[in-house]
Amino acid sequence: MNKLTEIFCDVDDFCRVFIPKWEKQLITDGTRQRNRQSRMSMSEIITIIIAFHMSNHRDFKNYYLGLVARYWKSHFPTRLSYTRFFEVMPKTLTPLCAYFTHIKGQPTGIEFVDSTSLKVCHNLRIERHKTFAGVVV
Repeated sequence: MNKLTEIFCDVDDFCRVFIPKWEKQLITDGTRQRNRQSRMSMSEIITIIIAFHMSNHRDFKNYYLGLVARYWKSHFPTRLSYTRFFEVMPKTLTPLCAYFTHIKGQPTGIEFVDSTSLKVCHNLRIERHKTFAGVVV
């Protein structure tokens, strides 16, 4: 549970800085649009998404209904229903990607390459395959 609190605090600190700047840069078409505030904050939604990927659950529905709705009621008192949460999730894509870019470490210069051979054609056609002739040995 401490990990959930740490994730939320870090995400919330990031969202308090990022979201106002991001909303200032959004382009509008001039028409007035409703912009109701959600019951859950963006940082709460992102925390639930990150915690899902850190968990061993295979599908999000069982995770949300089984763990979040049942055991984390006190941590998310203004929790949305599963269908509403699922509708709101795409709105978190930009802040979530920006958060991951923000916490990304410095590159070390060490890279790993998978040397598994790729099957590009059937073994009988190998000699006739000319797409990468001269490039691939």
